[in-house]
Amino acid sequence: MKYNILIININYKMKIALKFAYDGRYFYGYARQPNLKTVEGEIIKVLIKHKLIKNTKESKFRSASRTDKGVSAFCNIISFNANKLNNNILELLSNELVNIVVYAMAKVEPDFNPRYAKHRQYRYYLNSKDIDIEKIISATSIFTGKHNFSNFARVEKHKNPVRTIDNIVFSELDDFLIIDFFAQTYLWQQVRRIVSALEKVGKGKLKEKQIIEALENPNKKVDFGVAPAEPLILKDIVYDFNFRLNQNLLNQAKKFEQKIISFLQ
Repeated sequence: MKYNILIININYKMKIALKFAYDGRYFYGYARQPNLKTVEGEIIKVLIKHKLIKNTKESKFRSASRTDKGVSAFCNIISFNANKLNNNILELLSNELVNIVVYAMAKVEPDFNPRYAKHRQYRYYLNSKDIDIEKIISATSIFTGKHNFSNFARVEKHKNPVRTIDNIVFSELDDFLIIDFFAQTYLWQQVRRIVSALEKVGKGKLKEKQIIEALENPNKKVDFGVAPAEPLILKDIVYDFNFRLNQNLLNQAKKFEQKIISFLQ
């Protein structure tokens, strides 16, 4: 008689990815920093507390995007090798975290790194009072495509300043011009510096020609300023797989954006 033998490796760790939202106004940025309250730091503390991970190194903890102080997210992603899989992990984390809601999960391949997404969407709520929206929309086409964004980002030494913006889409809501940016990757402060330049165009303080010159001459330093962080939201990050959503928690996450809009008004 033949038997089918099931061998269970009790040391096996499943790699999972979590999708979450946060109100960035209550944190000193996303990335963990000593003695400061950050989004990443708070999530890691809860994961360790519930023994889902031992530490960030052993679990290969990774984050998709690191937003600045004041910037919020409707969608950011982390991945890690879990010591155990709790069926109520979304509720468990969301109930303990404050101003952070973890609302979706996916089991991912062992080599998955959330940094390598298909594309990211950032949304900026620009106050449309006293600005010429048509001028802004006209100037926006300058930024789409592949450019050296040295004059429109805070470029770190090891970073390539060349990026491609796939699309920029506009809509209006009450007193806001909503600007949605679509690209695979971004540079530090890239969206906020582009928005600052666009706002100056809309107020007649800057001409399209000056933006074109700044893009075409990246070695000639020009600074058009940085737009405030609070109106910026990391709206979406897309991969080639789907997450399992908790609808109740998703509804809670959506409220963050409404709170931010109310704060900006």
